[in-house]
Amino acid sequence: MNQPLAYVHPQAKIARNVVIEPFTTIHNNVTIGSGTWIGSNVTIMEGAVIGENCRIFPGAVISAIPQDLKYDGEETATIIGNNVTIRECVTINRGTADRMKTVIGDNCLIMAYCHVAHDCIVGDNCIFSNGSTLAGHANIGSNVILAGMTAIHQFCSIGDHAFVTGGSLVRKDVPPYVKAAREPLSYVGINSVGLRRRGFSTEKIREIQNIYRILFQSKYNNSQAIRIIEAEMEASSERDDIIKFIQSSQRGIMKGYFTN
Repeated sequence: MNQPLAYVHPQAKIARNVVIEPFTTIHNNVTIGSGTWIGSNVTIMEGAVIGENCRIFPGAVISAIPQDLKYDGEETATIIGNNVTIRECVTINRGTADRMKTVIGDNCLIMAYCHVAHDCIVGDNCIFSNGSTLAGHANIGSNVILAGMTAIHQFCSIGDHAFVTGGSLVRKDVPPYVKAAREPLSYVGINSVGLRRRGFSTEKIREIQNIYRILFQSKYNNSQAIRIIEAEMEASSERDDIIKFIQSSQRGIMKGYFTN
């Protein structure tokens, strides 16, 4: 850690075995866990809490004040879990008075030039490919993959195990377990490859497919589809997760198959 070409505020709380490369700046009120490596030319600003065994690559700026005109200097935070990799030139802003924090879960990979805005909540095991952008207050579940250059509208939610294809504009909520693509963003099937990789059985994948056939490939509206799903599909954590996500959606969920 004893890097004479880096600046570390004397009141920052840095574990003994953290490695800090030259020309990095670490401000006051920062906590960094053991085993974390911080590359050169990284800026970590007030309110950052970074877990263990993270890797932060050159040019990243962590916990800068929100790009929100309503921000009025509140003491807010950016909380980053363990085993998180943050690649070159990523920017992660701290929270506002709304949530008081921006959160990145454990085991996430955030690739170069991504932006995570204020008050976003990101679950565990997520991958954000190059150039993906989250506007403020977005909610991203666990095991979510955003392909390159994906843009998430403010206040949107993406459910667990969802996959969003590259260059997508996410204006509506994306339910769990699905693949989302096209413009406007639409349901194009369930994320069966990702689910198999994470140990979902063939029977469980088929159950999820049947739920989304009722929801997205029938003549029913969402309320009617949910009543049919509850009546015809056996109760399970996956079924209940899907129903709860749709019923609690604030922006409405994306559409089913879209054709020109």
